[in-house]
Amino acid sequence: MIVAVLFALSLSATADAVPSAKPGPTPSSERRTGAAFTKMTKKLFVPSFSRQTKLPCGVCHNGFPQLTAFGRLFKLNGYTMTGLATINGQGDSIRLNLELSPIAPLSVMAIISHTRTATSIPGTINGTSEFPQQLSFFAATQISPKMGAFTQFTYAAQDKALGIDNVDVRYASHVMVHDKDLLYGVTLHNNPTVQDVWNTLPAWSYPFNSAGTAPHPVASTLIDGGLAQTVLGVGTYALYNNLLYGEVSGYTSAPQGAAAPADSTSTNTPRGLSPYWRLALQRSFGDTYVMVGSFGLDAHVYPGGFSGLTNHYSDLGFDAQVERRTSKGMLIGRASYVKENQSLTAFHTATPAESNLSNSLNAYKANLTYLPSLAHIFTVGLFGTTGSSDALLYPSESVTGSANGSPTSRGATLEYSYNPWLNTRFGAQYTLYSRFNGASSSYDEVSGRNARANNTLYLFLWLAY
Repeated sequence: MIVAVLFALSLSATADAVPSAKPGPTPSSERRTGAAFTKMTKKLFVPSFSRQTKLPCGVCHNGFPQLTAFGRLFKLNGYTMTGLATINGQGDSIRLNLELSPIAPLSVMAIISHTRTATSIPGTINGTSEFPQQLSFFAATQISPKMGAFTQFTYAAQDKALGIDNVDVRYASHVMVHDKDLLYGVTLHNNPTVQDVWNTLPAWSYPFNSAGTAPHPVASTLIDGGLAQTVLGVGTYALYNNLLYGEVSGYTSAPQGAAAPADSTSTNTPRGLSPYWRLALQRSFGDTYVMVGSFGLDAHVYPGGFSGLTNHYSDLGFDAQVERRTSKGMLIGRASYVKENQSLTAFHTATPAESNLSNSLNAYKANLTYLPSLAHIFTVGLFGTTGSSDALLYPSESVTGSANGSPTSRGATLEYSYNPWLNTRFGAQYTLYSRFNGASSSYDEVSGRNARANNTLYLFLWLAY
């Protein structure tokens, strides 16, 4: 149906469109997100690109990491726009031409935070400060006139280690098709959806950063970070007439800190090539910009080792983004929905890790951001996950478990941030739950914990240089 909608809209559109997991019987939070309380921070704002283009950060961002129309095109064009005089080398039949930036494309980002839950986690102190929560180093630059890269290395307090974070290397060019511009390119990256240019898909969706020490719901779809930094993705994409976007990518296993080649100690290893696709249609109507899209990921995953039975995950998603300029600033609305079908053959053994051979998950997000100026940002967001109840897949455990085997969680996240400078942010975020891991009260039968006990106040300072 989404293809029909995109086609119908494209007929009426004009050229004014705005240019580390563990194997085992509890594959929920451990299989998807690593440590039970860890959640990846999303970021794209890189001062290296501001130095490269000689443009202020607000040209590409409606408050980082939210991309403007200009920022989306900058990324799709391979991060290649520059305002610097490049260092040129004369070439001949043996030595090719060379164009390099005259400055080192390096940046640093740090997040310092304090987290407090409504009720302390049993056996722990309530009120945790992290200095830093994350410290990232970036090398982001134009490599050649048609090629650029965004690379990130992050130290995370929860992991106590420095490792490769998000990477996106691109080649992009243009050609005329029926007198219309076709922007096309190739992307090499390590996290499904990190290559996307909208703030609706998991890698760049709201909340853009969150508490690393607070409990998070037990269930999430595979596309929502389940393969992040453990795969190598190669894709090709095209944007026709600044209107219709399409992408096809494929992912193969490329884990960090694991045996190479994969052996019996490997965990969550995709079998063969895992395909990903993306369609989106964008158009402007005066001061209003609209994008509607669809995306999907299909993967067969060995929970342990590299042979035998696999679990099959099939994710289908729909998303939309609306931006509206007002007399006092900007309104941005975003929504996404993902349906995941699971065939858990590898878990269905003599000692099964799940009750059902087939399960499903449904995840949704909807949020609204108001920017009266780039200095002040207000956002409210709703989120939820529903799915098949499975007492083995979602077992009863203290704090992170489910007493009734249900993955259902619902809540809201409110955030205000103050940006005295474009590379400095003070933020206050509050997440509240109406349902957590299957129930609103006594979801955790070990301690009788209620959903609202996990309501979380998160204060942070976000710096980039």
